Amino acid sequence: MEGPEPLNRRGVLLGVATAGLAGPTLAAPPSLRLSGVQRQGGFVFGRTAPRADIWLDDEAIGRASGSGLFVIGFDRDAPPSQTLRVSTAGGAASHLLNVIPGEFDVQRIDGLPQSQVSPDDPALLARIRQQNELKVAALASRVDTEDFRGGFATPLPEGSWRRTGRFGGQRILNGEPKRPHYGTDLAAPKGTAILAPAGGVVSMAASGMHFEGGLTMIDHGQGLVSIYLHQSRLLVATGDRVERGQKIGEVGATGRATGPHLCWRMTWRARHLDPMLMVGVTAPA
Repeated sequence: MEGPEPLNRRGVLLGVATAGLAGPTLAAPPSLRLSGVQRQGGFVFGRTAPRADIWLDDEAIGRASGSGLFVIGFDRDAPPSQTLRVSTAGGAASHLLNVIPGEFDVQRIDGLPQSQVSPDDPALLARIRQQNELKVAALASRVDTEDFRGGFATPLPEGSWRRTGRFGGQRILNGEPKRPHYGTDLAAPKGTAILAPAGGVVSMAASGMHFEGGLTMIDHGQGLVSIYLHQSRLLVATGDRVERGQKIGEVGATGRATGPHLCWRMTWRARHLDPMLMVGVTAPA
């Protein structure tokens, strides 16, 4: 995998921050331990005091889990630095996150139907708007779990796929510049099993989506949602609990696709993440 090594690829925990003195009559400020990949499209797993309030710059992003775990993500276009702060009744701890720029290529795809590039049929546009509303609701899922703690595996069996599209590349479709590609494309034969890379709760499972085809979203806790596009078969339903390694669907070429592959995506609170960066990285012990 290209790019810098994750902070804890071998279990090393970096970014320890503590403040203040603890005594019999004083509450101790929270400790702060981090692991992850601090680059555009990357992420940080953190451990601090249970239910500590988490802030990213001036934005309140929620609370740590009951065991003190939390996750934050860096969008494809994240700024070069952000300040992470955790606070409890005993005080606060902060850490400056330096975000390395990502390296994004240009991806040209030709021969797509015009309806998959710049649709203009009123009925189709209305259908796309309705589907967008469903996706927005699913991405807003905030399950109070920490299923991300053990890290992620790739969602296709080892040796069954090859990467044909990288996260973040500028898309040019039929010669028209479009939004960046926010997923990783894994080419594999139609029918190849798609496996949940970590446990979680299905926030959406729907076939027949105009752009995505067969689509599944899984919330792994605190709004960290993984997404699976172009499936030929879905094997889970909205609201299902899934476990790591469970078969959730099969590879296809539905929606906007030129051949059988899985487009694997990850979001965290409207930020687009590179899911391949999460493979093998675990939360601080």
